[in-house]
Amino acid sequence: MFSFCTDPSTLESAQWLACYLTTGKHMGLYWSVLTVLALLAITAPAAILFGFGGATAARSRFAPLRWVGKGYISIVRGVPDIAFFLFFVIALDQLFEWARHSVLCPDWDQPIRQGNDFVVCAAAKLPLSSSPQWVHETYGFFLAILTFALVFGAFTANVLFGAMRAVPRAQIETAEAYGMSERQAFWRIMVPQMWVFALPGLSNLWMVLIKATPLLFLLGVEDIVYWARELGGTKTPQFTDYPHGDWRMWYFFALLVFYLLFTKFSEVVLDRVMKSLTKGQATTGGEAQRKAPA
Repeated sequence: MFSFCTDPSTLESAQWLACYLTTGKHMGLYWSVLTVLALLAITAPAAILFGFGGATAARSRFAPLRWVGKGYISIVRGVPDIAFFLFFVIALDQLFEWARHSVLCPDWDQPIRQGNDFVVCAAAKLPLSSSPQWVHETYGFFLAILTFALVFGAFTANVLFGAMRAVPRAQIETAEAYGMSERQAFWRIMVPQMWVFALPGLSNLWMVLIKATPLLFLLGVEDIVYWARELGGTKTPQFTDYPHGDWRMWYFFALLVFYLLFTKFSEVVLDRVMKSLTKGQATTGGEAQRKAPA
């Protein structure tokens, strides 16, 4: 990156370190940080949407829909995350390819399941083998987002389901007594108030989601833990211009600092959101604010 990086063996310590930290592989590390942040920024609202849908379904009066909602919550919460991640991504990828295979290759006369192999026509592969590398990476990132959103959506659904039940029934009855329909009472009374009860649980889920981002490596996405292990390992002179010993401790220490700072920032933001939501409301948080000295 710097003009003086042409011959690393002649550099002083500070210049050597500057050149070392700006190599192509380190750029991959920095890019993976943005990948993790993008995953969190997209997955969090997606998980809330899945969770809201699951919680709404779980409290539905229509029995089959209620069974679907409660089944989604129970099944995903009952399976270890790592097992679900390993299974679901493979199953989802094969589902997409099978659907494309059924449409694009109707004359295929061979079985799709051939022992341990899943074989579809070339046109049904996702992504196509001729696709550029960024398409493969984008597809893997999409599968990662969908998997994270489904897994954490189930936990979010359980939190929101409890928050909906925590809203006093008397308020819903009062709204209905004033002429609101059941749907109006749900959207105008229950939904605005349930977030106060849901936020503590959602805050915990956000912290768990941050700590779960290293699972990206299981989904084929090169995350910051992958790069820390890759770059921190011993490098010998015949394989690199920047040889060094086993530096994994320092790389993982940097990851520790990154995650601690990020979670601390999240705590500050969530605390402000909680104070805003509970201001003036008859909740524990609102009561604490009312009694606090001016």
